[in-house]
Amino acid sequence: MHSRQAKRLLGRLLKTATPRKNAQVTIYSGIKEIKYPDHVKVVDYRSDTFSIPSQQMRQVMFEAKVGDDVYGEDPTVNELESKGANLFGKEAALFCASGTMSNLLAVMTHSDQRGCEVIVGDESHILMWEQAGAAQIAGAQLRTVANRSDGTFDLNEMSSKIRSNKVKFLPRTSLVCIENTHNSCGGRVLPIPWLKQLGEVVKSFNLPLHLDGARLFNSVVYYGLPPADVVKECDSINLCLSKGLGAPLGSLLVGSSNFIEKARYLRKVIGGGMRQVGLMAAAGIYALDNMVVRLREDHEHAHAIGKAISECRSPVITVDMEGVQTNILLIQMDTRYVKSDEFCQRLSMVTDEELKGSNPTAVKILPWSPSIARLVVCCNNTLEDRLATIEKVKSVVWEYDQRAQGREPTSIRT
Repeated sequence: MHSRQAKRLLGRLLKTATPRKNAQVTIYSGIKEIKYPDHVKVVDYRSDTFSIPSQQMRQVMFEAKVGDDVYGEDPTVNELESKGANLFGKEAALFCASGTMSNLLAVMTHSDQRGCEVIVGDESHILMWEQAGAAQIAGAQLRTVANRSDGTFDLNEMSSKIRSNKVKFLPRTSLVCIENTHNSCGGRVLPIPWLKQLGEVVKSFNLPLHLDGARLFNSVVYYGLPPADVVKECDSINLCLSKGLGAPLGSLLVGSSNFIEKARYLRKVIGGGMRQVGLMAAAGIYALDNMVVRLREDHEHAHAIGKAISECRSPVITVDMEGVQTNILLIQMDTRYVKSDEFCQRLSMVTDEELKGSNPTAVKILPWSPSIARLVVCCNNTLEDRLATIEKVKSVVWEYDQRAQGREPTSIRT
């Protein structure tokens, strides 16, 4: 092909190409701010990061004894760290500002030199949502294995990707990371038998195993097992105290005394040395003491909404009920009739006809991919929220079913 013809062909391709909206960008721009009339009920299921501290939690924060944590003299932080370590059967813990910081510190601490390689699932939070911190800051390369729908991955594939720098062209694998529950897989809980197998394989390579447990207690409640049994195979754990546990911020990094001593040193250089932070640690203690058992209510809440959608028997909007295990619900749609961002926008809208009803409701959820919307339940959400949401979602599902039968265009008229 002559260069002139090639240029013309390229020009035509560029004109006809449809830009693909980045899924991550869609998640944060998918719901526009809407001002609702006072009598509209607004239910927010965008994330459990929207959880709000209870009045009781605020009170213990107000009363917390504090000191300088960088000097190790904040008694409330010390209590929280000791409590976290004991809960998971490990030697020590470190209070961090966020789960992202906690995961980054795990990568930095386990990888004893720059240029190491860390194995993660291709749908993991560490890979997808932490701004490539492993590369930016820790100098570590992430190597992926394909996540299955339940959050696990093939152990043979993982084993085949473990490398040694005895060959001078290769990086050295320093760490394997897993996620439980698994966010992108819909809050799925990693099976205990698989975790045991994984632990055996990782140990056979003399590698550490890190658990990103942003929603770890959701899995603990689902299993009905002691926390220490759930993390038995793991050398380090990130436990988020916000999200479903309701604290305003903070995560614990848990592991051996030697590991935590190194992580504490590294925390300072990434700006994680906090002073009178016992105010926040007090919220974490309250969360561990009072907010874990109630997570089962969030699981039941998500399951009830999923069941209501499933019982609609819609050809357009569906839910895989087998995958609804904890507080996250993935709603799937036939993109011939509706894409997730439009579905989310419709749920967040209140039409003139709905305003005339007895219980007008706006429901906020997030588009997760073009064909999947994500709903996450937390301690903010009530039984009344659940019932109103079920009514609203069933109505919107019916609208799209009508469209599918009539082959209507893909825009909503309100």
